[in-house]
Amino acid sequence: MKKRGKKIVFTNGCFDILHAGHVRYLAAAEAEGDILVVGLNSDKSVKSIKGSKRPIIKQEQRAEVLAALKSIDYVIIFNEPDPFKLICQIKPDVLVKGADWEEKDIIGADIVKKNGGRIVRVDIVQDISTSDIIQRIKEQGRNNFHK
Repeated sequence: MKKRGKKIVFTNGCFDILHAGHVRYLAAAEAEGDILVVGLNSDKSVKSIKGSKRPIIKQEQRAEVLAALKSIDYVIIFNEPDPFKLICQIKPDVLVKGADWEEKDIIGADIVKKNGGRIVRVDIVQDISTSDIIQRIKEQGRNNFHK
């Protein structure tokens, strides 16, 4: 793809319960180049990062939902806790992460920059997160149970 002059953008995440914050983030990532590749943490990987009760949605379904978004060109499921190997294989021109990550802490940033690429940190939508959604669902369940 690079041979055709296309700029490859890479980002990654769990994308457990897809929400507006994810959609805005992915649209911002897409705007940074021509082809957006999303590394999706596998179920095993999510459990190692988020704990035994996650993910809520299985990897195949998360991948299907992501692949249906017009902003995304490719979804690749990976088993490792981080996407370092995938970034080394893809060699993206742009690596996108949320602004909650300091550039020095972004996995693969050094590889991308060494290859002449750049790092983009996208602002996070406040008050929208999968963890917050899960908490609200739990609270709703408790409130409904006690009625």
